[in-house]
Amino acid sequence: MLKVGIVGLGYLGEIHVKCLTELNTDYEIVGGFDIDASRAAFIGDLYQIPIFSSLESLIESADLIDVVSSTRSHFSVASEVIKAGKHVFIEKPITATYKEAEELVDLCKINQVKLQVGHVERFNPAFLAIRNKPLNPLFLEAHRLANYNPRGNDVSVVMDLMIHDLDIILELVKSPVKHITATGASVFKRSLDICNAQLEFENGCIAILSASRVSLKNMRKLRFFQPESYVSVDFLKKEAQWIDKVQSDYPLPISTNGFEIPLEQENSKLQIINADVKDGNAIKMELEDFARAIRGEQAETVSVVDAARALKVAEKIERLAVERLEKFESNL
Repeated sequence: MLKVGIVGLGYLGEIHVKCLTELNTDYEIVGGFDIDASRAAFIGDLYQIPIFSSLESLIESADLIDVVSSTRSHFSVASEVIKAGKHVFIEKPITATYKEAEELVDLCKINQVKLQVGHVERFNPAFLAIRNKPLNPLFLEAHRLANYNPRGNDVSVVMDLMIHDLDIILELVKSPVKHITATGASVFKRSLDICNAQLEFENGCIAILSASRVSLKNMRKLRFFQPESYVSVDFLKKEAQWIDKVQSDYPLPISTNGFEIPLEQENSKLQIINADVKDGNAIKMELEDFARAIRGEQAETVSVVDAARALKVAEKIERLAVERLEKFESNL
């Protein structure tokens, strides 16, 4: 049983408390801490967990710390935990800057601790349903649109929303990014509320990403194309579908949730399959996953290196989009 402390007891922190409470074969909550004492007391009473008056005392009492505080605080909290020799689960983005993320990479190596980052879409049931497919994308297109919500506006839409798709795409493509172009706009604040980016990878793959937190509808979709195959993942509806071109004499599996289309003048068919998506709570799954990593049963699924890599690309996208926006505004 791992003794876990939670830092940050806001909206998302409460969700983590609830999930950790239900994962009582892996975790024992030793307590929580939040700079907002009244909020901390409320969560403590609601979930019957001890509330600590200092971060230091919570770290001392735990085997690991679950960091669900504001992005600006991630580095200071996580570095203190790591230096104490304790493991860390930290919500995305890993830190406010890539430089801070690099420092955490080094600190984890020096102190021999594990760190996993909450890029929760890696555990989305729809994404998990296509992970057993041979995946080698040539072109990807991601749309992540959300209604306006003041929560999370301490960072740009790139760090708040787009970084989810960046993490997924970098995991799928497995090739260095060669070139980036980006554009964006601010609607309610000076930070970007809308952003579009194009990534070109060294292996020739292209990815186009769009993110908005001022949309009239919610959408979280990823589509990608590879030789003789097309895959679609709807993270919001938790649905996935793939289309394969197969030879007509190929022993096709019998499926009740898909269908086939014969291709004219070709000895082949299009096989359209709706993935068998298993229901599940992605946050609980990622916390269970980290418990296995701490016990040495596997590596961290979203490692500190993975998260730093995604942040590095996100940081460049943000910079390029802001520079383009400032240039445009100066010409008005």
